[in-house]
Amino acid sequence: MEREKPLIVITGPTATGKTDFSIKLAREIGGEIISADSMQVYKGLDIGTDKISKEIREEIPHYLIDIREPDKPFSVADFVREADKAIAEIRKKDKYPIVVGGTGFYIRALLYGLPDVPPGNEEIRKELKKLSNEEIYNLLLEVDRESAERIGKKDRKRLIRAYEVYKLTGEPLSSFKFPEKPRYRFLGYFLYRNRPELYRRIENRVDSQIERGLIDETKWLLQFGKDITAFQALGYKEILNYIEGRKSLEEAIRLLKRRTKQFAKRQFTWFRKEPKFKWVNLSEIPEEKLIEMIKIDLRDLPGS
Repeated sequence: MEREKPLIVITGPTATGKTDFSIKLAREIGGEIISADSMQVYKGLDIGTDKISKEIREEIPHYLIDIREPDKPFSVADFVREADKAIAEIRKKDKYPIVVGGTGFYIRALLYGLPDVPPGNEEIRKELKKLSNEEIYNLLLEVDRESAERIGKKDRKRLIRAYEVYKLTGEPLSSFKFPEKPRYRFLGYFLYRNRPELYRRIENRVDSQIERGLIDETKWLLQFGKDITAFQALGYKEILNYIEGRKSLEEAIRLLKRRTKQFAKRQFTWFRKEPKFKWVNLSEIPEEKLIEMIKIDLRDLPGS
């Protein structure tokens, strides 16, 4: 077991450059990539989630991309199960599994395992679906303020899940803790950039998404309905405001840029609670130097 290649986890806020760096790293050390992006699992969400090109995926295998139809559910438990399979497959090839993405909850669940919470309950979910986000948020606020404030009013799926757990157990979701012992040996790196540069990259990325066809992609996604999980991905709801005439295109783009920056802030907050991750500022440290740092860390990792 100790001789198996460790996981390398590359995470950080959106638009930092995680994907491009992971490809360079995979080429350099002999790795294959597992996406830890909760929305890249869905087929057709190419522009809104900035999926890597099929040409690159032919060169370097990527796992957990395009494995679900947009109207099918995909849970964190599904992610852990599929990622475990991918890790085993990559290790059989004597390659390094490189986990890349910004969905912190998925990464923590993969590394440590899931809290012992009950499975979903369709009756409770059916009742909650009749309520607005604001109403669910207020219900959750009364019984689990910590989870309500952490989730916020916009993430409908997680609000429903948090209140569902309380209804099933009588305990707040925030009382269910992740296991402390890692399931895998791993090296974790949180990549970021100075705020002005990061915000400039976010704005440029949104502009690029619009130019590449995000509006048409949103119209295509509408055929599956507005209440599917895939529609929670950044970009689609904002552009829907434009498609349905509630906002001008300029206003929708401005809103998307603002929400993407807010999302990046939440990613910073999440990973401050992950003590085993090294923080690397790509505004100051060249990617080539980081690759050398990772090589040294791999060499010095106990059991390697």
